[in-house]
Amino acid sequence: MKRHRTIALSILLCVSAGTALAGSPATAAPPAAAFQRADDAVVRAVERTAHPLRTTEPGGPDGDLRALDRVVGDARVVGMGEATHGSHEFFALKQRVFRHLVRERGFRTYALEAPWSTGLRLNDYLLHGKGDPRRIMREDFQDSYLLWNTREYLSLIQWMRSWNLAHPGDPVRFLGDDVAYAGPDLYDRVLDYTRRAHPALLSELTALYRDLRPTGPAGPYLREYVTRPLAERQERSARAARALDLLRARRPAPGREAAEAHRWAVRNALAIRQTAGQYAFDLTRQDGIAAAMRYRDGVMADNTAWWQETTGDKILLSAHNGHIGYRSADPANYPTTQGAVLHDRLGSRYVTIGLSFHHGTFNGTRAEDPLLDANVRRFGVTAAPGGNEDTLDRVRHRDYLIDLRTAPAPARDWLRTPRQALDYGTAYPAPQHPVALARHYDALIHLHTVRASDRLPAGEGG
Repeated sequence: MKRHRTIALSILLCVSAGTALAGSPATAAPPAAAFQRADDAVVRAVERTAHPLRTTEPGGPDGDLRALDRVVGDARVVGMGEATHGSHEFFALKQRVFRHLVRERGFRTYALEAPWSTGLRLNDYLLHGKGDPRRIMREDFQDSYLLWNTREYLSLIQWMRSWNLAHPGDPVRFLGDDVAYAGPDLYDRVLDYTRRAHPALLSELTALYRDLRPTGPAGPYLREYVTRPLAERQERSARAARALDLLRARRPAPGREAAEAHRWAVRNALAIRQTAGQYAFDLTRQDGIAAAMRYRDGVMADNTAWWQETTGDKILLSAHNGHIGYRSADPANYPTTQGAVLHDRLGSRYVTIGLSFHHGTFNGTRAEDPLLDANVRRFGVTAAPGGNEDTLDRVRHRDYLIDLRTAPAPARDWLRTPRQALDYGTAYPAPQHPVALARHYDALIHLHTVRASDRLPAGEGG
């Protein structure tokens, strides 16, 4: 039971669609021999509709991304996935796509599978030059989010800041939509607002938030929190909910500015409640794991949709393939996806683009190791014969985009049939589940090869 509990808790913390509960009834991928290699007609059909990419690196001409514009259409939120959480090309390509969407399609927010509180800190830097992005990343990208502390993400933040300096009246923003961590700055925002606007409520909210606000580094806090008894975690969640209800019930002072300040304070209190609620499930049970994952993806979708509705921004949403797609490849552990919830809420205004690769390397940890900097290592994988990537890599283009909605026969049927797919989050090895590409995504970008991302050394930039 102790090992079962440890594995279950690690699943909840892993920013990973590729980690599954040991002993769970999740369907394992059939052996590679079970998949027949697609015939040449399928490859030729994919090739006819494929649009080659000039590069994955940001900068330079972007005429090759016109096909992406047709995929995006009138979408307000575009989900862009990744097949690992630790490969350079996925991160670099997303920056390249975001730059293009900002310049050509009016997108203004980059959303990441990262804490809401971290997003606010990075957004303060982008909008006001407040803080040091290296320090923010070093402090907040720990444990569950360790693999985001990379030069690729630092480069993205630096480009976004340079855009805002050049376009002060038309800024870009950063959103963290995830739920595993609520940093101390988030509690300070809520309590500072309460001190100014509703001082009579301050002592009660401070008491309700006792022992919830982190007082040390993020990683140890996260690892310690999930080891607490279920009853204690549920009691903390109830206190966070009570604090939210009390603040929500207060009326703001007259005026638009006061109403806006109240709206954001309530949303920040909701983010605290969301994080506490994420740990209020019984993580020793299979149904508790499934419920926690349903909750998590629902929260990420709600945060993204609220941000879009509140700011009016078009959003590029970055997450694992398993989050941004319309279907879960592992419904026993992940009953629904962020993409499915966003599609229900936004309809055709949500578009999803999966990413795949044939072979390469990525950063991660062994499945049994905690997410510590010292445990990160480089893993290499290659597509299974007969799997999705095996066929996609037979197309003559090295890297390319395909609109899965308009693929001609016989590629259409092939793309709608489940086949093994490379799928890794933070952990290796991980169960590989069949994916029917055209049922999960609107479009797909296939890359021939990827390499491990460039991690920032611990303490760099301090």
